[in-house]
Amino acid sequence: MKICLLEPFFGGSHRQWAEDYQQHSQHDVDILSLPARHWKWRMHGAAITLAEQYLSAGKNYDLILATDLLDFCTFLSLTRRKTAYIPTALYFHENQLTYPWSTTDPDVALKRDKHYSFIQYTSALAADAVFFNSAYHKKSFLSALPTFLKQFPDYTTVAQVNSLAAKSDVLYLGLDLSFFDAYKRTSQNQFPVLLWNHRWEYDKQPELFFEALARLKDEHLDFRLIVLGESYHRMPAIFKTIEKDFTDQLVHFGYVESRTQYASLLAKADILPVTSVQDFFGASIVEAIYAGCIPLLPRRLAYPEHIPTALHSKYLYEREEDFYPRLKALITNFYEKEKELPNHVLRYDWRTLVPVYDAAFKVISQ
Repeated sequence: MKICLLEPFFGGSHRQWAEDYQQHSQHDVDILSLPARHWKWRMHGAAITLAEQYLSAGKNYDLILATDLLDFCTFLSLTRRKTAYIPTALYFHENQLTYPWSTTDPDVALKRDKHYSFIQYTSALAADAVFFNSAYHKKSFLSALPTFLKQFPDYTTVAQVNSLAAKSDVLYLGLDLSFFDAYKRTSQNQFPVLLWNHRWEYDKQPELFFEALARLKDEHLDFRLIVLGESYHRMPAIFKTIEKDFTDQLVHFGYVESRTQYASLLAKADILPVTSVQDFFGASIVEAIYAGCIPLLPRRLAYPEHIPTALHSKYLYEREEDFYPRLKALITNFYEKEKELPNHVLRYDWRTLVPVYDAAFKVISQ
């Protein structure tokens, strides 16, 4: 079976996912892509450029698989002479409808943010099958659609949501977790090592995270700190003072290009405190859990899916005011490891998921 995978934002976790599936799949997967920049422009213009690439390649495929930052309707209309009878699927890494947009984004004030949500809605309607990277993601998107559509003046197509739900399913994000096996630590740290391995952005609530660490310092609780993750031009101001504020605690500060170095640093960490208000899956969290970190996660988003139900009360917190006391308690008992946690997230490893992906895509193509 031949699959054409369309990725208009070929970088970070999107690129990793596409290349990993291409590598592990039993199907023949070709990737057509554009560089990972200017995501808003990609949602408008990538369909035209990728349509040109597709037609120039002159190949025949059994399935076209696109991701959520592509205007799939435009792509399919421009390639209709070649793609009209080819089955199609759309994979949602994230969506703009339930993503918490920054209040400083000018598109929010001008209400242009709604257009990106509508592109994703029509793309999903155009696809034969729709997949989401978590159960939370699927539920949140489909639940938000009726309210979103009812704001338009007439012919709001709310009835289409049921047909969209009927062709939607969950395909968890595949991860190469086996890569981390060679780096697992066997000895204990003298002091608990706390980990931040997320993007340096407002939706991860870094203020809550680092203010809690400052309180730990004020109470003379010993800990060490590893700060990883990609930074951007408009990063939260708090990151500019971390090296000064936590000089004595920092083991590492900043993004690492090397996956080997990343795995080594994860293996050194003991506790993963998370404060995010947005995560449709949370690959960095799953990687840290598999590497042996004790998670402290908010009971929201996709996070409950990453923890066995019997352990929810132990590793999920309900309110922001619970975060600090729960973190403080973990620090005093950081030697305790839960073997069931890494075993639980193994279901996201490509060794487990690639047969599921292959089977799902084969069904669509038949």
